[in-house]
Amino acid sequence: MSATAAVPVLEIGEVVRLAVAPVFLLSGVGLTLTLFVNRLARVIDRARALESDERQTLPHGRTDLESRLNTLTVRARLLGRAIALGTICALLVSLVVVTLFIGALFEIHVSLVIAAEFILAMFCLIAALLYFLREVFLATRTLRIGLRHST
Repeated sequence: MSATAAVPVLEIGEVVRLAVAPVFLLSGVGLTLTLFVNRLARVIDRARALESDERQTLPHGRTDLESRLNTLTVRARLLGRAIALGTICALLVSLVVVTLFIGALFEIHVSLVIAAEFILAMFCLIAALLYFLREVFLATRTLRIGLRHST
């Protein structure tokens, strides 16, 4: 095996080393998406339970019920946006890894493309976390633990 034949293997090894950090980031984003999806499922389950109670609610209790359903609708919308942005982040991080390998295999200068993909991914992650934070604030603002309405 000549020295020139070993160079591409070393370059690919270097690319694999460089790709490890984005892959770890991808794992973290995946776990974050799991959290968002599970939270959305709980919001949907709660909304369905309230909707089934709607038929049994007295007319003077409907305003409160509609308010709670509206809050759950807003929470679901915020979580949906967080999930969409988190998914876009994961796709962009995946593109970073693919671009690293394409650049190495075809000896193309891709540093600006990688930087742009990574920056966009981070903006998407930041936006997703901000939507999640808004949803958490909304959920805790409307939280009712141990409160009973006397109507």
